[in-house]
Amino acid sequence: MAVPQRRTSKTRKRMRRTHFKLEIPGMVKCESCGEHKLAHRVCGSCGTYKGKKIVQ
Repeated sequence: MAVPQRRTSKTRKRMRRTHFKLEIPGMVKCESCGEHKLAHRVCGSCGTYKGKKIVQ
């Protein structure tokens, strides 16, 4: 069984964890109404997706 010979320092531990962070979701403008919406999703305000009316 593998056991570390030395304790991992705070610096090494923090350098390894630099990629563990929150990301902002991809926001785009709606083609029809111009409001911000999540990419590849139906617009919540006008109900369109790729220029087609999806939600009534």
